[in-house]
Amino acid sequence: FRTDQNKMKFSLFAIVGVVTTVSAFSPSTFLRATPVAHKAASSSALCMKYKVAVVGGGPSGACAAEIFAQEKGIDTVLFERKLNNAKPCGGAIPLCMVGEFDIPETVVDRKVRKMNLISPTGVEVNIGETLKADEYIGMCRREILDTFLRDRAIDYGAEIVNGLVTSIDVPSDHKTANSQYTINYQAFQEGKSVGVPASMNVDVIIGADGANSRVAKAMDAGQYNYAIAFQERIKISDEKMKFYEEMAEMYVGDDVSPDFYGWVFPKYDHVGVGTGTVINRPAIKQYQKAIRERAGDKIEGGKIIKVEAHPIPEHYRPRRVNGRMALVGDAAGYVTKCSGEGIYFAAKSGRMAAEEIVKLMDGGKRLPTQAEIESTYLSKYDKEYGPTYFVLDALQKVFYSNNGAREAFVELCNSKYVQQVTFDSYLYKRVQGNNPLDDLKLLGETIGCLIRGYSNAKPDAPISNPVESLNRL
Repeated sequence: FRTDQNKMKFSLFAIVGVVTTVSAFSPSTFLRATPVAHKAASSSALCMKYKVAVVGGGPSGACAAEIFAQEKGIDTVLFERKLNNAKPCGGAIPLCMVGEFDIPETVVDRKVRKMNLISPTGVEVNIGETLKADEYIGMCRREILDTFLRDRAIDYGAEIVNGLVTSIDVPSDHKTANSQYTINYQAFQEGKSVGVPASMNVDVIIGADGANSRVAKAMDAGQYNYAIAFQERIKISDEKMKFYEEMAEMYVGDDVSPDFYGWVFPKYDHVGVGTGTVINRPAIKQYQKAIRERAGDKIEGGKIIKVEAHPIPEHYRPRRVNGRMALVGDAAGYVTKCSGEGIYFAAKSGRMAAEEIVKLMDGGKRLPTQAEIESTYLSKYDKEYGPTYFVLDALQKVFYSNNGAREAFVELCNSKYVQQVTFDSYLYKRVQGNNPLDDLKLLGETIGCLIRGYSNAKPDAPISNPVESLNRL
């Protein structure tokens, strides 16, 4: 599913954010087998088998490991520190991901076909009327999705290591010679409260270990701004749960976030209620309290069964490839602004990086160079998705900057044309059916909505965090 860059118009990106609203060690209930003995790289040129290490077992790492594991000339090792990890995440996946990555329906908790978008003054717009009967946004629990993808990589032959990578020794000549990297980690062992120190020599490293990536640190990938995402899983009554059977909610307003949105997303037997911010991270619990209050009676009486928080990257890392080390997913910074979508881009980047590196390795006969990885994986990914990140960043600055713009954003989403291009772009990651006349009308409507929004909205509350507020807008 390729984005048609030539058709990329204002109408798509002005609204795309609506739909995409999206103990280091513990014994895992999902651990399927006893630890596998590590395969030592052979020193014989006649039977040499290069070893690829994928650090991180989320969607990006699992999808990368799956590709590497199918190549018989490569040994694939997948590191994951916590095999039953439940990352705080809205859990929304587009319909195209279900087909492209062969996701079974058992992994999808809910099929969302409607979305309530609520403005700062309480104006509600219900979108989703343009969806066809077989179209939906999939809602998943990350512990279920990640386990499915990881198990599939293991079935193809990836060796799983339940351990926390602590550091990576990078040889000084790794860009010019075939010197191996040394991964140092703490291996989980049943019955022990702390990890057992261990190390492994590998030839290629894929960093899929999230926003706090140890691989990124080892390769001097540089820093980036990050948001704090905070989510509570709330168990509500069956009667209240019926409202969220096919419904998700997205709340905007400076009370729930000064630069993002709050959400209520349905899961298997509960709802995920959360928010996020970059420019005022110390106030995240204040914003979380506000989103609970905005949801009001719909979640009243619910029991909080899990509290989650996690950093979410805001832009690409300054460096995503160094020698034979490459970053994917959150570690690379592949989360879109405005919508906060990350799961699809994580899985896609992991698969794309692995496919390109496998081709470069020519059946395990050679190792790729930094220049080759950059000219294939990075070049193709940036060409396909770079404009999306750029435009969504600009739109977040326009529509999430103050309450007047947020009111305009909600009003604009009343347009059936807006809803159509939004769902088409999100569900299938492609632009279709754009009408130049409708695009021109939409531009006029946008200006009108902004004028009305600014005239009716209450001023934003001042943020007493001048240092972080400079990070955005």
